[in-house]
Amino acid sequence: MSVPVSSDSDLIAAHTNGDPHAFSELFRRHRDRLWAVALRTMRDHEEAADALQDAMLSAFRNAASFRAESQVTTWLHRIVVNACLDRIRRRQARATVPLPETGSGEPASTHDAIADQDTRMLVQEALGQLSDDQRVAIVLVDVEGYPVSEAAVMLNTAEGTVKSRCARGRIKLAQLLGQLRNPSADANVPGNAMVARRREGR
Repeated sequence: MSVPVSSDSDLIAAHTNGDPHAFSELFRRHRDRLWAVALRTMRDHEEAADALQDAMLSAFRNAASFRAESQVTTWLHRIVVNACLDRIRRRQARATVPLPETGSGEPASTHDAIADQDTRMLVQEALGQLSDDQRVAIVLVDVEGYPVSEAAVMLNTAEGTVKSRCARGRIKLAQLLGQLRNPSADANVPGNAMVARRREGR
């Protein structure tokens, strides 16, 4: 039986020393946020699951390389982000990426629930039109709430670069969301027509 440990660093050390349960506990602690980053970055459940699996296999095999220069969770997120970007680069030939499913059944019948679903779809669609670098920065800083300094470590780039990507991404998001919410303002925008058709279909 493994000896109980409390900190993430202790779990990494226990894993590298042969504890068969330590890495599973570490992943259990952080899987929800790791999954959220993967899903919002990839915008597809299957791709996100594959990216997260790639990342965790990499972390499992390379745990001995962790040097405690950052928090364990920062190290894990950096591996997840890299795995996502690797997969995105490999699928660059694709023209479009399917939107993630929002539920397995019929949408809720209340007006607020439908409005919330519309908002999530619009935001997800707008995020998908950002560059990969901008989208990942926005997901980490604005969606997941990580400090710019920590996001910079995850992305292996300067804090100023993260701030710049977020600033440009926010401007583009504001423009995109304005167009998507008001399709009549520019009827020739493909994304606007698609949203309009979805609403008519509902």
